[in-house]
Amino acid sequence: MAEKIVQTAGRNALGTFAPDFAHYNDDVLFGENWNNKDIDLKTRCIITVVALMSSGITDSSLVYHLQNAKAHGVTRAEIAAIVTHVAFYAGWPKAWAVFNLAKTVWTEETEAADAKAAHAAQMVFPIGAPNDGFAQYFSGQSYLAPVSKEQVGVFNVTFEPGCRNNWHIHHAGKGGGQILLCVAGRGYYQEWGKEAVELLPGDCVNIPAGVKHWHGAAPDSWFSHLAVEVPGENGSNEWLEPVDDTQYGKLK
Repeated sequence: MAEKIVQTAGRNALGTFAPDFAHYNDDVLFGENWNNKDIDLKTRCIITVVALMSSGITDSSLVYHLQNAKAHGVTRAEIAAIVTHVAFYAGWPKAWAVFNLAKTVWTEETEAADAKAAHAAQMVFPIGAPNDGFAQYFSGQSYLAPVSKEQVGVFNVTFEPGCRNNWHIHHAGKGGGQILLCVAGRGYYQEWGKEAVELLPGDCVNIPAGVKHWHGAAPDSWFSHLAVEVPGENGSNEWLEPVDDTQYGKLK
């Protein structure tokens, strides 16, 4: 069922002083117009922000509509592109004013993007694209950047803070396994039945075939390692259960 917009701000602020205005605001503008289904709510939010920006309105009403836009799916990248586009038509100073407000509304996304950029600057290898092909085997968001697919497979794997892969085993009839070369951030590696080991740039982990293990970022840090596929015969990966949240939460 589609969300129904309900507004009481008019009656709360002006119910006794201007009851007609309060009625038009709450019942007509929001009660009827905002609930019209010819335009989806995300688009309606964007149109409203553009209209207010074009009119030079940068008070609490714009903050409300920016928050509303975020709540209905407008991302940090989208609002930045929207405001930039409108700036060419409505005026550059208006864009500066809106950006100052939008940065406070999308604070968490801005901080996450800045942290990702800072992490990327620490290494020579790219972070790559979201690791969607293996997302079902990860807790949290990871990224994958192929470094080499010839002779020996080498991939730069990046984990957001708190992200780790499931317990898994690299199988092979002969040879096989994996080598991890840590290149940036801070993470952990753990073999079944042993304590987790902290990983820092420059550390190297040799993982023989047949060993149950997991690896990923520390709870408070981005982490990247090169995953080197050791050649072997009849190799395969067996993905197992996720790392227990309680046990992982004890790591610092």
